[in-house]
Amino acid sequence: MYQTQRNASEVVAAVLDGRNLTDTLNALWRRQPTLEPRQRAAIQDISYGTLRRLGEIRHALDRLLSRQLDEPLLYSLLATGIYQLGWGRAAPYAVVDHAVRVAAQIGTGRAKGLVNAVLRNYLRQREQLAAQAATDAVARWNHPQWWIRAMQRHYPERWEAILEANNQHPPMSLRINRRRGTPADYLARLTEAGIEAQLVGESGVRLVEPVGVDRLPGFQDGDCSVQDLGAQWAAPLLNVSDGMRVLDACAAPGGKTGHLLELADLDLTALDLDRLRLDRVASNLSRLGCSAKLAVGDAARPADWWDGQPFDRILADVPCSASGVVRRHPDIKWLRRPDDFGRFAAQQAAMLDALWGCLKPGGQLLYVTCSVFPQENSEQIDAFLQRQPEARRLPLSSLPADGQCLPDAAGDGFFYALLEKKS
Repeated sequence: MYQTQRNASEVVAAVLDGRNLTDTLNALWRRQPTLEPRQRAAIQDISYGTLRRLGEIRHALDRLLSRQLDEPLLYSLLATGIYQLGWGRAAPYAVVDHAVRVAAQIGTGRAKGLVNAVLRNYLRQREQLAAQAATDAVARWNHPQWWIRAMQRHYPERWEAILEANNQHPPMSLRINRRRGTPADYLARLTEAGIEAQLVGESGVRLVEPVGVDRLPGFQDGDCSVQDLGAQWAAPLLNVSDGMRVLDACAAPGGKTGHLLELADLDLTALDLDRLRLDRVASNLSRLGCSAKLAVGDAARPADWWDGQPFDRILADVPCSASGVVRRHPDIKWLRRPDDFGRFAAQQAAMLDALWGCLKPGGQLLYVTCSVFPQENSEQIDAFLQRQPEARRLPLSSLPADGQCLPDAAGDGFFYALLEKKS
């Protein structure tokens, strides 16, 4: 277990140094290919849990450490230890013992005694520290102060629910391939396999407890795909029908691409800036038994990849802050900065304007983000409509009128705006 603790500490230290959590974990799997599935799962659990609770953990460490600790890996070891003692399942004596063993490997001579003292003091003072954390906003909500204030300003009646949802484990939802069966049929197959679930949305099933895809009936045959319920709205909203020429801009990893092709026989182009990410699209489509044209290119530069033939439909799932999927990527709330949103907004506007020129008159473009910040969403669309007088925004069925879906027990946070080019 102590090696698991060390690996998790190294992952958290890398994130606190500014690295992406998913990339850091993938790099670890490549460095240590012999890690067993249960070891990977334990490292992920500790890493994700520590980052979800980082506000409260930092608050505790500020009170348990007599001075600032300049050794990032040692600090992360303490942070992961406190997470395990406060919210984990391992026996406290084992957590402390293994953390001390790791400290002996990574720290100076005093590291073992420091780690032992801090973690044991945490166990003694846990209730008192929790009470103190409840009075501090960053510790209470486990988000940066600027993020908390932004949610209070934009969602004065729902900000608490949004922050609470961000700190929960995400639900595992499946999209059922309607070409291969109905959601009700697949639910019966799950029940037969001993997997408890319920029907959600138009084509979805949500599991009570997550499972590995190897346990999902027919997964390798394309009978279902793992996709959050919030993301499952995209393809139906685009109103595709057989024979349409469709562009999925920023397509990787291909979940929405596959969904579009499950709904109709399309002449579909899947575009992405990254060739390696397009390989994931190809792999997902192969599993589903679908095909599309794959193109490497920047959605903001159509001259590099477009043949000049306009599209009937365009899905613009643009790069964004990913602030609506924080519970799946808890590093985001600690890595994002307020000035990031201006950069995202400029990139989104450039893509919107460029893609609009690729849409035929009477065609529709669906703008999508997994963000909850208006600067990337409603404000972006309002500005676009001012720039493009031939565009009109269409109403969305089954979604909030403003297109903003907030994270909750059912799904992640997404924003949708359906735009039609006047004939």
